[in-house]
Amino acid sequence: MKTEAIAGRPVSASQAEMTEVVLPNDANPLGNILGGKVMHLVDVCGAIAAHRHASSYVVTASIDHMDFLHPIRVGELIVLKSSVNRVFHTSMEVGVKVFSENVLTGERQHTSSAYLTFVALDAQGRRKEIPPVLPQTGEERRRYEQAGQRHEYRMAERQRRRQAI
Repeated sequence: MKTEAIAGRPVSASQAEMTEVVLPNDANPLGNILGGKVMHLVDVCGAIAAHRHASSYVVTASIDHMDFLHPIRVGELIVLKSSVNRVFHTSMEVGVKVFSENVLTGERQHTSSAYLTFVALDAQGRRKEIPPVLPQTGEERRRYEQAGQRHEYRMAERQRRRQAI
């Protein structure tokens, strides 16, 4: 039985942006947003892009790495931007960039980035095939190629960990 190819979607069709004000309840004693709060928002913003692209439920399978380059202070805005970098049959890599924004000057500063892997699920909770992503700009093609390299590394690491058990 021949299966029909799923039509691809451009990166721009699923990009997401979230903005929140950093409130005292979200901060540590130094007045900076908690790292866990940033990670939560990264996961949510990444999931929105993944949901949009897959047109289905998604679950977070992994997050590669996250550095906190600059603090985000109480009273500033936290701005998150996400997009699907590449699809791998039932999983996809989503990149999320985080910025602080001074509400008085509008100045933005890149504070962190992360690559997350999401898996698409159908209504019964089984893995579901995802439409390919169609990079259209030079930047999108660069991110697509680099996502492929990261995917190969992740798979090799997964195999290495299985063999170590």
